[in-house]
Amino acid sequence: MASLLYRLGRFSARRAWLVIVAWLAILALAGGAFALFGGALSSAVSIPGTATQKVSDELAEKFPAASGGRGTVVFTTTDDAPFTEEQKTAIGELLVDTGDLDDVKATTNPFETQAQIDQQAVTIAAGRQQISDASAQFDAGQAQIDEAAAQIASGQAQLDVAKAQAEAAGQLAAVQPQLAAQQAQIDAGSAQVAAQQAALDAARAEVEAQSTTLEQGAELLALAAEIRQVSTDETTAVAGIQFDKSLNVVPAEAKEAIVESMSDADIDGVEAAVSNDIASSIPEILGPGEIGGVIFAAVVLFVMLGTLIGASLPLINAVIGVGVGVLASLALSGTVTMLSVTPVLGVMLGLAVGIDYSLFILNRHRTQLRNGVPLAESIGLANGTSGNAVVFAGSTVLIALLALNLTGVPFLGLMGTVGAVCVLVAILIAVTLTPAFLRLLGTRILTKKARAGMGGAVASARVPVKPMNTLRAVVTVVAGIAVLLIVAIPALSMRLGLPAGSSEPVDSSAYKAYKLIDDKFGAGVNGPLIVVADLADAITDDELVGEQARIGTLLKAENNVVAVAPIGASDDDMLLAFQVVPEDGPTSETTEQLVRDLRGLEIDGVSSLGVAGNASGNIDVSEKLADALPLYLLVVVGLSLIILVFVFRSILVPVTATLGFVLSLFASFGAITAVFQWGWLAPLFGVHDPGPILSFLPILVVGVLFGLAMDYQLFLVSGMREAYVHGTPARLAVQRGVYAGRTVVIAAALIMTSVFAGFVFSNSVMIQSIGFGLAIGVLFDAFVVRLVIIPAVMHLLGDAAWWMPKWLDRILPNVDVEGASLERSHPGSHAG
Repeated sequence: MASLLYRLGRFSARRAWLVIVAWLAILALAGGAFALFGGALSSAVSIPGTATQKVSDELAEKFPAASGGRGTVVFTTTDDAPFTEEQKTAIGELLVDTGDLDDVKATTNPFETQAQIDQQAVTIAAGRQQISDASAQFDAGQAQIDEAAAQIASGQAQLDVAKAQAEAAGQLAAVQPQLAAQQAQIDAGSAQVAAQQAALDAARAEVEAQSTTLEQGAELLALAAEIRQVSTDETTAVAGIQFDKSLNVVPAEAKEAIVESMSDADIDGVEAAVSNDIASSIPEILGPGEIGGVIFAAVVLFVMLGTLIGASLPLINAVIGVGVGVLASLALSGTVTMLSVTPVLGVMLGLAVGIDYSLFILNRHRTQLRNGVPLAESIGLANGTSGNAVVFAGSTVLIALLALNLTGVPFLGLMGTVGAVCVLVAILIAVTLTPAFLRLLGTRILTKKARAGMGGAVASARVPVKPMNTLRAVVTVVAGIAVLLIVAIPALSMRLGLPAGSSEPVDSSAYKAYKLIDDKFGAGVNGPLIVVADLADAITDDELVGEQARIGTLLKAENNVVAVAPIGASDDDMLLAFQVVPEDGPTSETTEQLVRDLRGLEIDGVSSLGVAGNASGNIDVSEKLADALPLYLLVVVGLSLIILVFVFRSILVPVTATLGFVLSLFASFGAITAVFQWGWLAPLFGVHDPGPILSFLPILVVGVLFGLAMDYQLFLVSGMREAYVHGTPARLAVQRGVYAGRTVVIAAALIMTSVFAGFVFSNSVMIQSIGFGLAIGVLFDAFVVRLVIIPAVMHLLGDAAWWMPKWLDRILPNVDVEGASLERSHPGSHAG
């Protein structure tokens, strides 16, 4: 590999303009592909096959009227006064127009809906009064019937006595016609009373049935009493927007059209705020914070290299690499659903590793020039030595990123692939474009003082001549591990979730909508749950209201449920859907527990109970990622350990490298939890509403940070191994390896940290947390683990650090990361 890169470096130097033009052409092609085939980015996180997604699919299949994504628009009066009739009319007309927009299935007028709800209460009260009045009439009628029946019974008794007397006197035949006539009158009266009783009983039964239905409706109304469309002070109203497809596949143009429609409404005295389901912001790829991070990286480069030309070269390479990688990836956004954070991750990694990888080669080239190595030869040697190390270091990053596809989470796999593309481009640019620029710049890459001393006597480096003190090494290891473990403590309480409206920028429409709903209607209205009951047997229309009331009452009885409202029944009468409003917001622990409780609830006549909504989506995504993490770690760590065993020809060095990574990883998790969940130093980092940690952040940080950690391990420990194999005692080799590599590693780590830290001030909490996690992780890993703990551990291990079974040593190929064999075959590299 070293020889191949040497030749590639020499070729790139000889054909410098060809290489530069080729990369610019590739950049133009990537830009053209994006312009032609690029599509909109998505802000909705979803995973196929989860319990939440299954409920959504079932609704789409069996209950189309209740399927499709939903969002809300919050209208509020600017003077905090109740809505006027003119304002209500204008809002209603606006919603009618909104319903005609593309991909919008229906809109809900909050004033009409609230009026209907209020009218239902009035209707129920009137119905109860009517039933009460009817019952009183029935009672009066029953009294009359009972009185008539008593009179008939008395008449019958008198007739019977008269008949008995006539028979005793022997006059029965004479009075028989008169008695028969009287009996006929009594029988007719009795029949009439019976008919009246039957009619009264039928009417009473009908009213009782109506009363049952009315009370069931009243029960449903009571269950949903806390669900309002207009606030009690009549200053705020919530309108519903229903789409014809799931939110994650609704085109961004359709959502933007709604936002634009609401922004341009210009209703006097009314302000409209669109919820984050519709108006969640797409993060800017390069904002002021990100540019500030790049500027800080430029300052670090200038301080290290001493020339503006030298400082600008890695930056130019990184920018070109990011342009190629990100634009090429974005060209796929028209055919695949790409999360909005995906290209930002590509920018993060492309800038960070692009600058670092070019710096490694550039730094080696400058050292060789000062030693008197000819320009072209120095370029080839730098590419074959440091470039070789760049390729191996980059391979660990590529493995970690591409392995994200093994999680089975499509959006995460795509993020890893885009990040890997940007890293691969950074590697290719480092070993081709860097040599081309170095050839054009010539010796101007050095300071004037360095150019004046080229080829002359070089002051001998003041390399360490004695190893670290053993007691100091023990104290260093204990103290370093203790610090990282203390920082990691908050990670024990880390909660995972997905962003809600509260995490949007404070000046955004989505944040305002979230806070208005929270204040005027209750936190749970921001995250209602959809509960679907699959019935064991189909129900009839007569049974529908009663069954809804029965199941709704059981749902309402669960802890932290504020209200339950029936949505309807499927066409086959085998499915009932309900809206359940929790007490707290969609990211709260109580709402997540409610989802688990509802899924575990057993109801007679219900074969299964499904739950959908933001909270259930949070649980499903987190569980899916948690299940995928062990396999991911096994693959990433396993493959990287194999690479490191090849590189260092040691067992303990890769093991200690991995254990050090685990320490820095958990410390970074602890810092993330403290800032973004606990709210420590939140204002400093622009965190206005602390909440759960982004659900896919841990696995993403694991992948990226592991690759970067192995980079620094490679550049530092390879110097230790080089000194050791050249006969330096193991413990002294540790000191010399650190001395040789610390400057470039410190600069590289500062650059990478500054680039990542620039994204902490993004307008998206997703980008903020990813940038912070990677920045703090690099700081911990580079400055605590690699530069402090690992050298101390290597000192304590001594010769044992380089132990390897003889049988394994015989079968392993010789991986010359630093290109030592190339240097031996090119003695000019030691000139001067």
